[in-house]
Amino acid sequence: MNVFDFHLQCYQFNRTRTLGLLDQIATLPAPQEILGWRPGPGRAHLAWQLMHIGVTEEIFATERLAKKPAAFNELWPRFRGGSTPDDDIPTLEHIRRVLDESRMQLVATVGDLNEASLNELPPLWKERGLPLSTVLQIIGWHEAHHQGQGHLTLNLWKASHAS
Repeated sequence: MNVFDFHLQCYQFNRTRTLGLLDQIATLPAPQEILGWRPGPGRAHLAWQLMHIGVTEEIFATERLAKKPAAFNELWPRFRGGSTPDDDIPTLEHIRRVLDESRMQLVATVGDLNEASLNELPPLWKERGLPLSTVLQIIGWHEAHHQGQGHLTLNLWKASHAS
């Protein structure tokens, strides 16, 4: 197994957890309301956490690691890092579509990379001094980080709605 296959397997494992969270929300009463619930004023809702995962993967696949057309670039301002979550809550189906399609883009981009480039600094990462090998790790960490925030947000919602 090469290093890219290893990372793709890790990404797939992480995605099972993210989709599991989405599936859990779908089984609860009023999933759209839950997706829009915030743990506090100005905090990110569940839908933002999940959309942020998908949008960030698309940004990596089409801007940060390659120059390719993006399918969801109209969503980037709303869900990229540093954005302020708004109250226009995407549906479960839209979130799943963004997660699925951005993942396909990421898999294609990673499939185009080669091991000789692992120590190179991708152009958008030169300023930070991060080689491709570290960027691949960041991609996996990013999903796990935001899936964890989403999981915590769902648990907080459940606690606030317990009878």
